[in-house]
Amino acid sequence: MEIEGKVAIVTGAGAGIGAALAEAISMRKARLVIVADIDGDKALAVAEKIGGISFQTDVSNENEVQAMVTSIENKYGPIGLFCSNAGFVTSAGLEDTNERIQKMWDVHVMSHIYAARSVLPQMIANGEGYLLNTASAAGLLTQIGSLSYSITKSAAVSLAEWISITHYHQGIRVSVLCPQAVRTDILTNSPDNHEGDNPEWEEGGVASSDGIIEPESVAEICMEAIDEERFLILPHQQVQGYIEFKAQNPDKWLAGMRTFQNRLFIDEPLPGDAMRDFTG
Repeated sequence: MEIEGKVAIVTGAGAGIGAALAEAISMRKARLVIVADIDGDKALAVAEKIGGISFQTDVSNENEVQAMVTSIENKYGPIGLFCSNAGFVTSAGLEDTNERIQKMWDVHVMSHIYAARSVLPQMIANGEGYLLNTASAAGLLTQIGSLSYSITKSAAVSLAEWISITHYHQGIRVSVLCPQAVRTDILTNSPDNHEGDNPEWEEGGVASSDGIIEPESVAEICMEAIDEERFLILPHQQVQGYIEFKAQNPDKWLAGMRTFQNRLFIDEPLPGDAMRDFTG
């Protein structure tokens, strides 16, 4: 899809990948870029930098997402591109609380549903529209140490596949972004953030084992994928090999991941050890 002349919305755009996407879209002569974030001040700062407009929006609240989309459509016309990008990470397993698991589900899965529900009617009426949904390589593989991140990102990938299959004939195109480690503030924004307590996310951990790339590089890769209307976006090319190996030999892949987990937590309790004393 050609971005020039389109109205675009980017959520989670106050920093990191979202901010880089907003800037990259603006540089491709989009008619207007809406910078949405739960932090209104951060959204405003990015919007002022790129000449867009800002919205303070909680993407886990369907009413807020719908209100934003309706306002933009009424004032500026049809939305051509919606980048659903908000996210965060926690480090916990089965011992995690239902409330925390539900919150991540709302942000990582329901937000994509809310976005699609809001923009697809007008996109279908126009005969075209593009959704860029940020997931993670964890959605294709797994995330050692984080149950909620693993399952919600996997669901996000599955949702993107479903939308692409179901609405392709109506002119809807979908890409799903699945990076490994990107240099953002995802850790500092985590409710579990304690320096040194997240070896699976830090330098040398499973998320960063193939290197940490910059948000601007991710955004440029996304722009190329949108130009080509390519579904799966893998900023870390090694992930393609991991996917293929997992599909070819799931048992061997699982054994390798267990070995990696043991090495990652060599001087610490393993993630599953918290269940020994679990009482509910």
